[in-house]
Amino acid sequence: MLKHKAVEIIAAHRKEAISVATMQAAAPWHKAGQGKDFHVDASACMGSASSLGLGIALGAPQKKVIVLDGDGSLLMQLGSLVTIGAQAPRNFFHIVFSNGHYESSGNQPIPGLGVFSFVALAKAAGYAGAESFSQADDFDKALPGILGRQGPILIDLAIERDDAKPAWPGIPMAQMVAKLRADMGF
Repeated sequence: MLKHKAVEIIAAHRKEAISVATMQAAAPWHKAGQGKDFHVDASACMGSASSLGLGIALGAPQKKVIVLDGDGSLLMQLGSLVTIGAQAPRNFFHIVFSNGHYESSGNQPIPGLGVFSFVALAKAAGYAGAESFSQADDFDKALPGILGRQGPILIDLAIERDDAKPAWPGIPMAQMVAKLRADMGF
């Protein structure tokens, strides 16, 4: 699946969910017009999207929170899966863009590629559900039903490697947090 296609599908089903995008998911999310409202980027802090999303989900339990994470990024703070599973936020949806590489730093292969499964790890950590998709059509058909369930839920997407130069949205996190607070009325 191409990253931009996955982003289009998520954007089409997002509605008013709060979004958190990390590293190389952030620029295409903004390009799709999704970084304007109810959004924050976890840029320049590899691995923090899931933890940041958890905090938002716990602080705003009336809103769905969709985290757009990378496989390399999630590996940086893999313990967040256990914390999320233990806290069990019903409004938390964790989407992992899996391309097998640390895309932001030059496409180095991630360790353990083909040895572990994010779906199995999430289930073992206490997530309410976890699924994987490699075809855009299957993902598009399943996503509305998944977002209608109670989380936390992890979705592992097999994304094709992108050899383009890393792209960054260029919006400081402090500015994005202030905007999110304003969107939420805090």
